Amino acid sequence: MTAGPAPRVSPSESPPDDGPVLERLAGAVTASDAPQVVFALSRHGRRSVVSGGTAPAPPLDSENLRYEIGSATKTFTGLLLARLIDSGELTGGEPAAALLDGERPAGAHPVTLAHLITHTSGLPALPAGFFLRGLPAWTSNPYARFPPDRVVDAFLRHRPRHRPGTRWRYSNFGVAVLGHALAAATSTPWEDLLTRRILRPLGLDGTTLRADGSGPDAPGHARNGVSPVPAFDAGGFQAAGAVRATPSDLLTFLEAHLDPAGVSPHLAPALRAVRRPVLRRGIGHRHVHTIAWFRHPTGGGPMYFHSGATLGHQAFLGFRADTGTALAAVCTRRFRAHDPFLATAYALLAQE
Repeated sequence: MTAGPAPRVSPSESPPDDGPVLERLAGAVTASDAPQVVFALSRHGRRSVVSGGTAPAPPLDSENLRYEIGSATKTFTGLLLARLIDSGELTGGEPAAALLDGERPAGAHPVTLAHLITHTSGLPALPAGFFLRGLPAWTSNPYARFPPDRVVDAFLRHRPRHRPGTRWRYSNFGVAVLGHALAAATSTPWEDLLTRRILRPLGLDGTTLRADGSGPDAPGHARNGVSPVPAFDAGGFQAAGAVRATPSDLLTFLEAHLDPAGVSPHLAPALRAVRRPVLRRGIGHRHVHTIAWFRHPTGGGPMYFHSGATLGHQAFLGFRADTGTALAAVCTRRFRAHDPFLATAYALLAQE
């Protein structure tokens, strides 16, 4: 483990009598072994935040910076789909190809919006041609070389190997297509759609979909924890991985799932809907999914979680209704094997 400064506790966010919680969070920060780390925990609305890392402290408090959350963006996309279904604007059964190309016949077994969000569309993880096109920027921004029109075109040309709805395969491609289909269905650009329907109602002012200079962004680092990595550009994969947010906003997002009644009445039904299991797979159906979250059992009740990574950041989001606990953990380093950050975050929430 790389030696670095001791974890830094944020007194403004941490109740003074939560010593045991702060000790656990400080241990998690140290175990994560990344340049910048923030563990933000909420229990029954009471927040504790610890930041630190192996790099010198940034000019601004780490918890006030925006972090790239990668695939954890899918939890926002799933909630948006649930919101559009609850409002009656969509059913989830719409063929995605028909929304993206009004002249295209649906076919006998079309890929629907529900297939795309549940990773049962039959689509691969990434579209054909992605690796070849992204190779020149593989260590900087490969997704930026696959813009929205290429994502949509690759989907409309693709022929699934399996009937949609019959097999589970995690797919950034599928959720990216879903974002374009929702934008087409509502005649609203994706960034505006997510902002108007999810970010603004929840008061997530520190959340955006691009590094646009409007707020302080945490710098990303490569696997070695030293080399800087450019800000992530999701290209045509915004719905699958473009969100960047402050730890405070991420906790607010998670707290809304724990207490839907405390947020906008327009969002409450969708927040409840994304906690319902819609898919079970594996031996004994042990792997349970909602339209936004992975769901694992604990001793007291289910734990909902999702992780994500870009080339220079990682994130873990999760919550447990049985303990009223939410955890948002972020770090500025990409791990590839024996990941201490994700293992630490998962264990912390599971044991809370």
